Amino acid sequence: MPIMPNQPKRLKEINIMDHKVGIIPFDVKEGNIAVLFVTSIGRGRWILPKCDLELKESHKKGCLRCAFDEAGVKGSLLEQIPMTNVITKSDFGATKNVAVTYYPMLVEEQLDEWPEFKKRQRHWALLDSADRVTDREDFLRVINLFASLKPLILKHVRRKKV
Repeated sequence: MPIMPNQPKRLKEINIMDHKVGIIPFDVKEGNIAVLFVTSIGRGRWILPKCDLELKESHKKGCLRCAFDEAGVKGSLLEQIPMTNVITKSDFGATKNVAVTYYPMLVEEQLDEWPEFKKRQRHWALLDSADRVTDREDFLRVINLFASLKPLILKHVRRKKV
């Protein structure tokens, strides 16, 4: 069967969605949850850390690497509570949709210097006011989902601290 002029000749011409992993870095004090945002390198918008997985890298290792590289934090990943969301990413003047699986991460250590500290800023925000930090609808969906799971998050944090 001959290829028609309007048909794609290669599979690469079909738009395939990328997948990344990310973290929702948080801490709990007196029952209040605070979330850590970082700025994006390109536009300086407040985002949650995310990255591509390296070859044969697990979600857990990728998230811990991403947390350290982008936000300069170390902590415990709540692997039992993944949240996948589609975000819009700017890429060379165009935008594309990317699926990101976020894992809550209880921050146990925050470093003064980390691999991207000269490229990014950090900002802690109480969960109740996190919607004022980022105006991005895709990140607001993730934050709202995280907020709706607050009782479950606090339950896991209590278990870790016992």
